[in-house]
Amino acid sequence: MKEKKIVITYGTFDVLHYGHINLLKRAKDLGDYLIVGLSTDEFNEQKGKKSFYNFNQRKSILESIKYVDKIIPEDCWEQKANDLRQYSVNIFVMGNDWEGKFDFLSQYCEVTYLKRTDGISSTLIRDSLLT
Repeated sequence: MKEKKIVITYGTFDVLHYGHINLLKRAKDLGDYLIVGLSTDEFNEQKGKKSFYNFNQRKSILESIKYVDKIIPEDCWEQKANDLRQYSVNIFVMGNDWEGKFDFLSQYCEVTYLKRTDGISSTLIRDSLLT
């Protein structure tokens, strides 16, 4: 019996767009089961981010995406190593704007940085709405 290949990624996933969907699809394509660590409102505050949607609203949106199998709250930077062990993760995935920042996690699993989708970002959307 083949063991499931588990993939995990993290993010705020606010003002969801096709770049997010593309990232989630490509992450899921790397394995059999995709876990998304969704930044809590409190953690976003610590990072200096303000979300348009609150945690429960963002979670509800992500739950409707067919590539996402499980959503866990992300409360702090340090929890990633524990999550990788707890969920027996095989592949940790982030966008390439984070390139190199999570290489230290390679002691637990494969670390992969996926190219961002050109021409779209939450910042771009927010900025265009404000102008």
